[in-house]
Amino acid sequence: MRLIRIQEALTERTVPFEYSEEDGCGSLDFLFRGIPYHIWEFRDGDTYGVETNIFNPGRSVDIEGDYEEKIAELISGWPLMLC
Repeated sequence: MRLIRIQEALTERTVPFEYSEEDGCGSLDFLFRGIPYHIWEFRDGDTYGVETNIFNPGRSVDIEGDYEEKIAELISGWPLMLC
């Protein structure tokens, strides 16, 4: 299981998500306030990163380094989903 901290943040905010894993990389897809988001992990040699549109729904960016904590922190600031 990968992207555990992000999954915990989504669960805390009661945002339903779909998780899958392929070749040791995690993938999360979910809707928040009707907008589709993705967090797709990749591996380039020894370096892991993610492609995501979490910071701007209209544009995907690649993030390396401590991407999981950055994304989890952002999600933790979202309002609770009541539905």
